[in-house]
Amino acid sequence: MDSNRKEYHAVRDFYIAWLDEMNQKLAVIDPDYFDTPGKKAINRINNNLMFQPLKPVYKNHFGAGLDQISKQGDFYIHIGVTENFIGGGYWHPSPKVLKSIRDAIDYNGEQLKAILEKKSFKNTFGTLIEGVSLKTAPKGYSQDHVHIDLLRRKSFAVGRIFSKEEVLAIDFDARVIKVYKEMLPFRRYLNTAVTV
Repeated sequence: MDSNRKEYHAVRDFYIAWLDEMNQKLAVIDPDYFDTPGKKAINRINNNLMFQPLKPVYKNHFGAGLDQISKQGDFYIHIGVTENFIGGGYWHPSPKVLKSIRDAIDYNGEQLKAILEKKSFKNTFGTLIEGVSLKTAPKGYSQDHVHIDLLRRKSFAVGRIFSKEEVLAIDFDARVIKVYKEMLPFRRYLNTAVTV
């Protein structure tokens, strides 16, 4: 890092400036958007070695969460050396948050299913990102619940991968906005679930 610190800061400053631009663009199209300036949105460059001691000291990507009320449920943009993607939702939420999402699915899972089954949503994200699921029904729900496939999940997140060429293309901002709009009903459903 010491030998590349000047270049690192130049790239980081560029990314923060771009995040500021995207922050303003997204605020225009979404009346409920939570203002998130680039410096607040950007994640640390250091890996958390306490929980993952075998990882390198520094990440090989820049990550940031826009529309960020909390660290989860935001609109996450990951630009890196080996992969680029946009994601959103709740990845391994706390037991309290997970219970709130499950309660929402129990009450109105049809709405979430409709979001996930929408053709444009499936074309953009495919399905929910695979994660750990329970083998049986969670406590308080029957095995034959109409939405048992969703209730068993421990994470609710979607993502879209971008090639290096797409990231560097002149229309990348427009692609980001398109993905944001497509993801918005999904994120709003989950964010409502954990705040009600």
